[in-house]
Amino acid sequence: MKDTGSVAQAAPAKQVRARARNPRGEGGRLREEIIDAAAELLDETGDQHAVTLRSVARRVGIATPSIYPHFPDQPAIMLAVVRREFAALERTLSAAVERAGDSPRRRLLAVCETYLDFAGRHPQRYRTMFGGLWTPAPGDGSLTETDLVMLGADSMLVLVDVLTECVAAGAITSTDVSADATALWVGLHGLAHQRVVSPSFPWPEDIPERVIIPLAHLTTI
Repeated sequence: MKDTGSVAQAAPAKQVRARARNPRGEGGRLREEIIDAAAELLDETGDQHAVTLRSVARRVGIATPSIYPHFPDQPAIMLAVVRREFAALERTLSAAVERAGDSPRRRLLAVCETYLDFAGRHPQRYRTMFGGLWTPAPGDGSLTETDLVMLGADSMLVLVDVLTECVAAGAITSTDVSADATALWVGLHGLAHQRVVSPSFPWPEDIPERVIIPLAHLTTI
């Protein structure tokens, strides 16, 4: 994935904002501002090609070379955005589990509903996380296989954990939690993706339940 150094035509023009120099020892703040700028560009354009070193630097209000101490290239910035969004997803799912109380069934449904809500509230970032806008591969700039293989693992673990609790409580009939967690995620992802790309489709109100209940092997009790 090569950074052309130019802003994609889809990206709206935005005036460079003046930026004060960070005090010594606060370089981490600039790193976060770079990630923020990349995420904003994705939200506004839905185009990974709008995220270039030059467009990000312009959004932050710095010279392009100021990015290099924090990120070696554009793929590294994209990876940082995706990692941060997956961390946000994991926190959001975990919080939903806690709010749902002690019922394993309610906890499972809360995770699934929260996942779909997250995708709907952050459509461009969600698509970037799961390959809809960004399809990275080892060898793209500074990216390695290790960088990519564990993306989303913590979020999947939340789903596996609530399914395991449901098995113990007799709320689902799964005999292979890991495989069923994968199948349920595929179903949720498919629904989430299609809702993003087909917003005018007449989705049935109970479509989440029609996906979740059979794929999770939920009992009727």
